[in-house]
Amino acid sequence: MSAQTQADAADVIVVGSGFGGAVTALRLAEQGRRVLVLEQGRRHTRDDFRAARRDPRRYLWMPELGLRGFFSQRVLAHVGIIGGVGVGGGSIVWAGVLLEPKDAFFTDPAWPSVTSGWRAQLAEHYRTAARMLGRATAPIEGPMDRHLGIVATRMGAGETYGPTPMAIWFGEEGVTVPDPFFGGEGPERTGCVMCGGCLVGCPYGSKNTLDLNYLWLAQRRGARIRPDSRVDSVAALPGGGYEVRLAGGESLRAPEVVLAAGVLGTVELLFRSKENGGLPHVSDRLGVGVRTNSEAITAVLADDVDADLTRGPTISSEFYPDERTHVTQNRYVGGWHMRFQLGPLVDGDDPRRRRRETLRALLARPDLQLRTMFARNFIRRLSAFTVMQNVENEIRLVFDRSPVRPWRRVLRSRGVDGRQAPSYLPQANAVAREFADSIGGRPLNLLLESVGGKSITAHVLGGAAIGTDATTGVIDTDHQVFGHPGLYVVDGSAIPANVGVNPSLTIAAMAERFAARYAERHRTGTARPTVTEAS
Repeated sequence: MSAQTQADAADVIVVGSGFGGAVTALRLAEQGRRVLVLEQGRRHTRDDFRAARRDPRRYLWMPELGLRGFFSQRVLAHVGIIGGVGVGGGSIVWAGVLLEPKDAFFTDPAWPSVTSGWRAQLAEHYRTAARMLGRATAPIEGPMDRHLGIVATRMGAGETYGPTPMAIWFGEEGVTVPDPFFGGEGPERTGCVMCGGCLVGCPYGSKNTLDLNYLWLAQRRGARIRPDSRVDSVAALPGGGYEVRLAGGESLRAPEVVLAAGVLGTVELLFRSKENGGLPHVSDRLGVGVRTNSEAITAVLADDVDADLTRGPTISSEFYPDERTHVTQNRYVGGWHMRFQLGPLVDGDDPRRRRRETLRALLARPDLQLRTMFARNFIRRLSAFTVMQNVENEIRLVFDRSPVRPWRRVLRSRGVDGRQAPSYLPQANAVAREFADSIGGRPLNLLLESVGGKSITAHVLGGAAIGTDATTGVIDTDHQVFGHPGLYVVDGSAIPANVGVNPSLTIAAMAERFAARYAERHRTGTARPTVTEAS
């Protein structure tokens, strides 16, 4: 076990550099804390993103196969989870959507009670996060947007259609300018070139990824970021503080630790640390109440082989077909893998029946599937749709033996009777059919949803959620882990309800609130020292 160097000395260790970790790093550094951020992925360059558009080996995160790109996809029994890995976390593969949820999210009974309610508590922090992330609307309405507007009108929701608030520097297309956001303290930026490739990393410095704002400023205030540093476990020390153990045997110590490794990373880390005795008091609610944001993905492949729908940011327009459902369109330049993941559009709430109907359709017309998979100009002709709902559902994550490598224990999913996360949303299929009719094309489902019966999401939430006490949650309303003072969870796993829209702005706002309350507790002396003993 290597000794901790002075360069790694920290008051607070932050595990993960996504929306929760980046906000925390900046705000605690501003408060004078020595902050060390540990990130399992690499620090990716613009050249990496350019290369990833041509080479899957530069794109995929599969470290067990030697692939250390930035796009991860993990498939569990009930859900497929998409994410980003590297300095900046999910913002690398994020479309840049900055939306606030509707009132139903803030009043969901899963939230513990707080003074004035959660919307009021988070209001100023939403404004701060939106400013930091450079919220703007796309100055373009292309063919894909116009057809989505037609769909909204046909579905009786035309008044809800409009441009999506985005975290993108539009500026003058292709023109590089000095920092336009932070009085010259930030990096120079280049106006969006409308390439449609936000989901595979922005090689132009137009998308407001976290390395260009929160993390950039955090480093200038003394925070240190260590890439290629995967944390294996955390242990409470008998005299106070925590020991963070890294892959490879290195150990680091700090009085306080913030877990911000995303739902899969944070929940698995807490499970492993509880099981090995390092964090014995973690609530039995760990892994409970995991939500997929009630999400479904559909698509349409335009019949016109010469169509080019890619000009614009990945997402630029949205609408609400009903009060609980939100729809955005997606361009997917660089999404080469989509041609192998899409199949016929099939309805049905019963996953088994839908699987049979999909397989029957594939067997009846294999030529249609082959024409989709090997279509000329596939990406230029493809429109994808992300459909999300703030509808109650959940799965549970457990820490159990791997079905493939039984000598290892890993996260696995379990269904919850009567509350299964959906793999089918009728609204999503309706949008695809209407769009296909408008543009002239073939509506498609994700095969992992229709055949696999899995909910596919980039917006997994919960599992270490806020609660009133350890019988209802894993962390308190200040994000501190019950039973382990000085240990915090600040990422999507803290959220106890479906957001119903892209949750990135909400995660950032909750992290801003955490940091503000952290500062107040330390200013007033109400922050308790860590005294939990390791078993």
